Formats: sequence, structure tokens, C-alpha cells
Amino acid sequence: MEVRRWIEGDETAKEMLERVFTQRSSLALPPPLHRIPLRSGDVVEIAGPSPSAKTQILLQAAVSCVLPKEWKGTYYGGLGQTVLYIDLDSKFDVHRLLQMLKHRIVGANGHSSSGCDEEIINMCMKRFFYTCCYDSFELLATLKTLHYRLQRENLALENHGHVIMMDSIGAFHWMDRACTSFVLEGYNRKSISFQNVMVIVVGELRKLLSVHSMVVICTKTANLGNYVDDRNFGKRSAPDNPDSLRDIGNGRRPVFREYMPSIWQSLVTHRIFVQALGDQVAVRKHRDGMVYSLEWSLPCLSFSDKFVVTDAGIALV
Repeated sequence: MEVRRWIEGDETAKEMLERVFTQRSSLALPPPLHRIPLRSGDVVEIAGPSPSAKTQILLQAAVSCVLPKEWKGTYYGGLGQTVLYIDLDSKFDVHRLLQMLKHRIVGANGHSSSGCDEEIINMCMKRFFYTCCYDSFELLATLKTLHYRLQRENLALENHGHVIMMDSIGAFHWMDRACTSFVLEGYNRKSISFQNVMVIVVGELRKLLSVHSMVVICTKTANLGNYVDDRNFGKRSAPDNPDSLRDIGNGRRPVFREYMPSIWQSLVTHRIFVQALGDQVAVRKHRDGMVYSLEWSLPCLSFSDKFVVTDAGIALV
């Protein structure tokens, strides 16, 4: 019926632009993901070695998504979006999420306690849905049923914006590679492999993105490979010390081996690389902890951001 109304309907250019921009509204995420606004249908990959604060970036974005923009006369600067957090690494810490959420609420209220704090926390947590998957079968089952779950949450929350977060997308890479001899039931009898699993995962995500207004944000652990020495015109050699690869200022750039199949890479619209810096001067200057760098490689930006992880969340330096 909606398709028929769209075919038979008539609208002005102004009405068409208002409809398109409403359906493709931008999603302004907090630092360090603030450089490029995201739109419905975008798939963001946050890659980096472990540890490089990838999960902390997801939690920071989740807090901004579930917070309202304004509530009871107080401006919180949130997005009012539903977050579906799919934990594949079993690293999710609900206490850390609540800690960052409370810091945002207290900062907006201007004092440490308020009668509406618990009420707004409950409202925000109702927008946060957590699922933990321990193998690829559970991941596929989650994605298969996600369409009906989103429809149910749309009716319950009256919310048409969603953000899917997956931490991390390559968690079952070695498990699936070890199960290549196992065969799926059915006439096609496809073998279980990381390639076949990712084909199904990408297919399900494409279906969800075509039907629902959503953004997908995934983390991916990057495997250390060689390094490139800019001072020697891009000469490659094996890394003698992993810590030295973190020091961008000495002319070395880390190179990482890509293990995700091409079907997944074709789905990604934005790619980010994060890593911990080995600059001890910067670490001593910021006593909050290790200093990290973030670079946009897709689309490629000519600069990088540096940040630290504090109790309140991520702060740029």
C-alpha cells in the first residue's frame, strides 16, 4: 500500500526534499567519531590492535545514542536512538556503561544528585538492548530475528532510529576456520567456513539496512604485520618491537594484515583505525592514562585525533 501511494501520489520539490532529509537524517556521534556525520545505511568499521580503546568508543557512542536531546527542560545533547549491542568478544561491562551515562547526566544537571536521575537512567536503559553471542550460529540467529525485534521495539518505543553495535566482527574467525569439515544440513550442503558465515552476515545486514533506518558500527581487532618506514621510501620489514610501531612520529607506520573477506569489505562505508601511542611524553602529560590516536582511512582524512579514556568517557587531547 505504501508503494502504491508513493507511485500514485504527487508532491512538490520542497516536500520531496523534506521527506528525503527526514528519512536520511544525519547521526552526529560524540568525539572521537565526530568528524564525519553518519547517515542511515552507513556501516562503520573501527579497527585497531588490542588494546586500543575500541570498546570504549562503542560505549561512548551508545551513551550519546540512548540519551535524549532534551528532557524536562534539561539539555542532554543525546540522539534518542535505540542501540542493539551485539557482544561477540564477551567484553561488555554494564557498570562501565552506567558510569559513563551517569557522568553525562550529572554534567547536564549541574549537580551530583537529582530526583529525576534514576528516572532518566531507566528511560535510557530501555533504549539499550544487549545480546551476547558465543559462536557464529548464535550471531546468525540474532541477525535472522532482528527484523521482527526491531518492529516490536518500534511499536513499544515509538522510535524509528536504530544503531547496531557489534564488538567485534572477527571474533569467531579462528573458530570458523577450524570447522570447515562440518557441513550444514540442506540440499546445498555448504561447509561452515568464515567466508560462508560472513556472506550470510552481510546478506542479513543488507536486508536490515534496506528496511530500517539504522547505522551499523563494528569493531575489528587488527593483526600486526610489517611496518613501513617513510624515511626509507616505504621499505617494508618485520617489526622488531611492537611498541615502536605505535610511535608515528619516528617515521614508522604500522601495516596490518586484512583477514576479513571481500564481501565484508564491500559492505563497509567508513573505516577508522585506532591505536595506542608510544609517546611517553604524551602519556606523562595526560595522567588519565594511555594516549590513543584515531585516523579515518575511509574516507581518508589528512589528520588524526588523539584522545584519552577517563572515568567520564573519552576526551580529546
